[in-house]
Amino acid sequence: MQLIVATANAGKFQEIVTILSDLRISFLSLASLHGYNPPVEAGRSYAENAAAKAKAVAAFSGDWALADDSGLEVDALGGQPGIYSNRYLGPTATDRERNQRILELLDGIPLSQRGARFQCAVAVAGPGGELTLSHGSCDGIISEVPSGHSGFGYDSIFTVPGFDATMASLPTDVKNRISHRARALENVKPLLRRLALVAVCNYSGGQTKG
Repeated sequence: MQLIVATANAGKFQEIVTILSDLRISFLSLASLHGYNPPVEAGRSYAENAAAKAKAVAAFSGDWALADDSGLEVDALGGQPGIYSNRYLGPTATDRERNQRILELLDGIPLSQRGARFQCAVAVAGPGGELTLSHGSCDGIISEVPSGHSGFGYDSIFTVPGFDATMASLPTDVKNRISHRARALENVKPLLRRLALVAVCNYSGGQTKG
């Protein structure tokens, strides 16, 4: 089975492929879609944005597509940046700049009041209009200083309770078991496994008939 992962973020693409690596699926990135222009993320929720991206890629390519939309919600900031996490401070801002701004806004706020969570919605869309949605979340606190060199986005300032380490400091296999994205992807694995099996059966049947 061929599945297009609808993201231009290399780190996110690799993370998704790693989490789903036990499936009999060939993964392609958006770079394989020549002439494709992604839709504007105008949804009012993670699910709406993920669905729009997956459906657009499936319709354009004629293949099954998977997309996610995720964000960081900080309690002391009223849930911001939320669905605007990737666009926080504008489209040209770097992860480091976004992280630094969050830390500046929380300056002086004790750890007991720095609660936050990562949220993720995953959408799997088919060329016939099929759509499946899944959700995952991970609670934590915003650290006082960045830590760790793995991951991307807000991983270096998000401390996971029980591990006393930021997402960016955790071993990859641990992060890919407890993260918001891992939990959302785990929920769609049964669907992807069935689709992969159907693809294998169809291929085998075609080979036999030939």
